[in-house]
Amino acid sequence: MKAIKTILGALAVAGLLGFSLNASAQENGNRDENGKIVRGPYETNKFWDNWFIGVGAGANGAVGTDVDFGFGGLAVELNAGKWFTPTVGARIGYKGIKNALNLQDGVNSVYGDSFGQHFVHADFLWNLSNSFSGYKETRFWDVIPYAQVGVLDYYNDENANNLAYGAGAGLINDFRLGKHIDLYVDLSFLVGESSAFGYSGNLSTSRLNKFTVLPTITAGLIFNLGRTNFDRHSSVAPAVVPVPFTTEQYNALKDRVAALEKENAALKDEIEALKNQAPDTVYVGETGSFAKEAYAYFDMGSATISDREKMHLDYFIDNVASKLEDGKSLVVTGSADKATGSAKRNTQLAEQRAKAVKNYLVKKGVSESKIEIEVLGGIAGAADARRSVITVK
Repeated sequence: MKAIKTILGALAVAGLLGFSLNASAQENGNRDENGKIVRGPYETNKFWDNWFIGVGAGANGAVGTDVDFGFGGLAVELNAGKWFTPTVGARIGYKGIKNALNLQDGVNSVYGDSFGQHFVHADFLWNLSNSFSGYKETRFWDVIPYAQVGVLDYYNDENANNLAYGAGAGLINDFRLGKHIDLYVDLSFLVGESSAFGYSGNLSTSRLNKFTVLPTITAGLIFNLGRTNFDRHSSVAPAVVPVPFTTEQYNALKDRVAALEKENAALKDEIEALKNQAPDTVYVGETGSFAKEAYAYFDMGSATISDREKMHLDYFIDNVASKLEDGKSLVVTGSADKATGSAKRNTQLAEQRAKAVKNYLVKKGVSESKIEIEVLGGIAGAADARRSVITVK
């Protein structure tokens, strides 16, 4: 026990010394500009980055149904591992355990029989702090649970070595002292067959009683090797500039820029012309004994009658179409602007406009038998070309 106290005291002094040297270190952020926790993604480091070595000592005990072990035995350990990401790591290690046991099975009684064990193990590490609070290299305290499997080798002065498998779990409390050194306190337990603790008899009929739990607390130092941090992946792609940049490349880019500027100016002129262009129209007119006309305006390229133009057609229906003399009929002539669109498209659009006017007239009560359709297609004349004319004949 005196040796254990000496070791733990030395580790505490080293920890306080390291912490005082690191107290003024500025913490790097684990949050974005809005204060939100950022958990990744992170760039993959090289193979030799983020390695560590840990060395420590502490005390152990053991709990079993038929085996009464001593508590406060010495435990020493040595580990080496690597962090693959800020949250996932692995290590391999050795733990040496020395203790005493009292055996009670109703027949045999052994008191104070000292024993030792070598435990070689592999551990899977999970940094809980980085997982939930985001990676921060300068965080003072990290909580790291782990699971482990390994092989136990029992020995004492009288018995030959006895190998057995063991499995367990633990919780590492990692305290940052500096960039390359941490203080840790490891709380763990190991489950192994009772035979691995020096007993080979049948202590109990229960299968569970053939296993023994070995709790251990150790403290020590972790030495971080090589590069110790992780870089957060940037979503901004770096600009790629051709190297070398020749005179021919410069002149080609200059000509391309001039062509694009010219194309841009032409597009601006076209947009301005379209803004100032009169809307497409449907012309509603009348000939014969009447000399009346009416217009219905359409949006460019459209055959849908707007509410405004419906008012014009309503006026024509009330004052002309509804008062047709016997023998009179209406001719709806559709047309489109020849300056825009293909000939085929203009013919289709002219027909669609004429039918739209006819359907509206029928909807408002004009007899379909008194309405004829004439399609002119694309003709010249801007607004005059893009209209449908209703003629009374």
